[in-house]
Amino acid sequence: MHMKLFIDARWTRTDYHDGISRYTAGVVQGFKDAKIPITILIHDPKQLNLLPSDIPYEIINNPISFKELFVARTINKLGADVVFSPLQIMGSWGRKYKLILTLQDIIYYRFPKPPTNLPQWIRAVWRLFHSMHWPQRWLLNHADYVSTVSYNSKKFINEMHLTDREIVVVYNASSLDLSKIKPVAKRNRNIIYMGSFMPYKNVEVLIRGLKYLPKTYVLHLLSKISPERKIELEKLIPRDRTVVFHNGTSDEEYIELLNEAACLATGSKVEGFGLPIVEAQTIGTPVILNDLEIFHEVAGDGALFFKADNFQQFAEQVLKLEDRKVHDDLVEKGRKQAAKFAWSKSAKALYEVCQELYDQD
Repeated sequence: MHMKLFIDARWTRTDYHDGISRYTAGVVQGFKDAKIPITILIHDPKQLNLLPSDIPYEIINNPISFKELFVARTINKLGADVVFSPLQIMGSWGRKYKLILTLQDIIYYRFPKPPTNLPQWIRAVWRLFHSMHWPQRWLLNHADYVSTVSYNSKKFINEMHLTDREIVVVYNASSLDLSKIKPVAKRNRNIIYMGSFMPYKNVEVLIRGLKYLPKTYVLHLLSKISPERKIELEKLIPRDRTVVFHNGTSDEEYIELLNEAACLATGSKVEGFGLPIVEAQTIGTPVILNDLEIFHEVAGDGALFFKADNFQQFAEQVLKLEDRKVHDDLVEKGRKQAAKFAWSKSAKALYEVCQELYDQD
């Protein structure tokens, strides 16, 4: 008898991916690539547009509806043996299957401002939830296993005593098709930033650092940004320096910009992983990062580092790339490091835990 493994894909968006949505799609793709049979749970057929094709699925309730309290009854009827959720928020009362919940990172304990795309009442609950540890511990301890996206996150989860359960690391990976990207003969002087504009992302250090770079360097901020946040950042742009606000890009535009750029950079002060790092290294674009433990885990020795609020040091690291030897060495190390992250590898790591839980019965 084969294990019936379900993946909760109900947090997948219907228009464009956010972090959880892209992570879910990546895990599903990993199982497909590894030829491991799964069934996905969705609540809206439109979600299939952003998920890998030809995967068996079941339509159940929206995870933010009242019915979520009783979702385990529905999943029991579907005959699930093991269920994996990319979030820690999933009804589990009365379940007869093994459950793996995911805590992506502990960012919102340090910076409790919730994502702005959530309803106002959920944002209020979000703030309250992250103001203390016991609610998280209560949720996670309702699982049989907990997953997270990096060993750095695992360390912090353990230090904060957020669960008594074993923790498995299921690495993030790129879902973009980067294998056929041809490196350009000569790179421009663009600095790429891909990420949100939450305060902890520390985009300010990149903008202020332009003051110490030649005027030919241009900072490209790719993600969607609110008008209010844009005004805040525009006030920081040094005189005679250029910052381009793209307010969102397609995957194709992102890849093209990244492939031609001098580097990808981030000054983020806390992170769970850092997917753009892997994407840049895969293409062969150098990365310049805040000196965080998680960025050392993800980027290895294929990156240059600076202190979070030292914008002059950031600029100095950018200028080092003008040395061809430094540039080429960084690119070579980066490609080797990025090869460690693939959805098929992550799926196999997760499947081993699923099989372990299944074999306990």
